Amino acid sequence: MVTLLHESFMQHALWASLLVSIACGVMGSLIVVNRLSFMSGGIAHGAYGGVGLALYFGWPVWLVTSGFCAGLAMILGLLSEERHERTDTLIGVIWAAGMSLGVVMINLTPGYAQNLMSYLFGSLLTVTRQDIALMGIGDLLMLALVAYNFRDLMSMSFDRDFARSRGVPVRALQLVLLVLIAETIVMLIQVVGLVLVIALLTLPPALAERHTRSLRGMMLAAAGWSLLSSVGGLLLAYAYDLSSGASIVAVACACYTLLAALQKVLNYMRQSNAVGA
Repeated sequence: MVTLLHESFMQHALWASLLVSIACGVMGSLIVVNRLSFMSGGIAHGAYGGVGLALYFGWPVWLVTSGFCAGLAMILGLLSEERHERTDTLIGVIWAAGMSLGVVMINLTPGYAQNLMSYLFGSLLTVTRQDIALMGIGDLLMLALVAYNFRDLMSMSFDRDFARSRGVPVRALQLVLLVLIAETIVMLIQVVGLVLVIALLTLPPALAERHTRSLRGMMLAAAGWSLLSSVGGLLLAYAYDLSSGASIVAVACACYTLLAALQKVLNYMRQSNAVGA
């Protein structure tokens, strides 16, 4: 294990795990409390269109996908406000349109598209220093915006009518939140891929929600669960030559299942003791 930590690719993977865990803890918690999981899933799968465009034109994948996802988030946010009852249909359209655009553009791309599977299912062990630097910049910008708007975000997350009565610009803040989610999704594509990204954004916050009582506490706990899942999945993938993205999500699912089962057992024991007393 000590020898493994001296390998540069493992050091890069661990740094990436830490950085994405911070993003997952903060943005994942906001996704869960605002019930934006399905909307985030639509943006995540629609991101494939940005990957396809970048590969076709030979542009930087990270930059193009970031802009593409931000555009999808803005479109989805604006249209969902105007036609709230059709939000699920809009998400489905964006989901399908992005995926189909990506497939078509990749089919039209001359030659062989290298590392294509890593965009779908992630490849944490291939993270570079440049990727880590971009993740770090993304984390700093995301943390700055969330910290600056934290009170308003908390008000909007738990009671939108109350937030509006306090003068909070709910619509604009919703758009900012969706764009931040989009950029977090782009960051996570390298780690778990766009197919599994929504799992890593929702499972750690769902775990944290079970034992925290505040949004700040939930964010911190979710970051910890995300880091545990990332490192555990990374070691599992390296040991058994598995897909790193799938291994990370599998560890997160196992943690959620075990914690839920443990809480059931504890609740049953408390009820039994109460009846016996």
